[in-house]
Amino acid sequence: MAAPPTMNQRGDGLLSLFHGVIPPVVTLFTDDGKFDRQGQGCLIDRLVDSGVHGLFFLGSAGETAHMSAEMRLEIAEFCLDKVAGRLPTLIGISWPSTRETIRFGLHAKAHGADGVVAINPYYAALSEANIYRYFRDTAEAVELPLMIYNFPGVTKQDLSPDLLKRLAVDCPVIAGLKDTVDTLSHIRRSIHVIKDARPDFLVFAGYDEYLYGTMIMGGDGVVPASANFAPELTVGIYEAYRKGDHARAVALQQRLVHIPNLYAIENPFYAVVKEAMRLTGQDISGAVLPPAAPIDPANKPVVEAALRRAGLL
Repeated sequence: MAAPPTMNQRGDGLLSLFHGVIPPVVTLFTDDGKFDRQGQGCLIDRLVDSGVHGLFFLGSAGETAHMSAEMRLEIAEFCLDKVAGRLPTLIGISWPSTRETIRFGLHAKAHGADGVVAINPYYAALSEANIYRYFRDTAEAVELPLMIYNFPGVTKQDLSPDLLKRLAVDCPVIAGLKDTVDTLSHIRRSIHVIKDARPDFLVFAGYDEYLYGTMIMGGDGVVPASANFAPELTVGIYEAYRKGDHARAVALQQRLVHIPNLYAIENPFYAVVKEAMRLTGQDISGAVLPPAAPIDPANKPVVEAALRRAGLL
């Protein structure tokens, strides 16, 4: 029997599909550094059944920056085939080169992605005009909903709400923003500046703990690494907010606040998230791609303690 059509093939209103909790899905590897297809498939099935509202592959938590181009293409194809249209799916296509970013985007499109995610190029500092051209040219070439990923902690260049507004107005295919900034004020400014000009533009918090505040201010959801091991927290907050059950949302938020400290235990945080996944019952390898390293054994009790405080163990 043929696989069900993807969201992209069905031709639904794509912009309305992206909402709520969209995990940046962890990429699993075997101990010898190869892509763990069996483990990844089990993780995808688990997330599909968990109540999340979409999936984002090949983002920061997916260790994309440490992969070869060939591995990225392999993983994108596998994950899109495995999801098989069960949830809206985004593929990260970021690369410092516009041409390579477009190549990854066209590959994702050919394999049924519903949208793509791109971060502004890193390494060379770019003028605002060049950043604008990067996103405009990528969006126009790929012709899929594009989520802009603002993460100044890694790019060292913040995307101003005014620049984002210009892109949103000039490029209708640019669907929204993942704003990974450690302050609600930037998210608030982005919501107010951009949505006033383009109400259908989507604004997602990049940090788990800002979901509730983002929703209150008129945002659309969150892209939380914690959903790889505790989707019930962010999904619960989002659904409680939608139902007007603010007491439940606050109670879950008070559990969630113990999670973000995990991301600061090690740099990068990949092995920490995988340890949290193992501790919450997933049978996975903790292998990560170098130059990242497996979790320091001394940090394992720290992860366990945080999970206990959050009521996950």
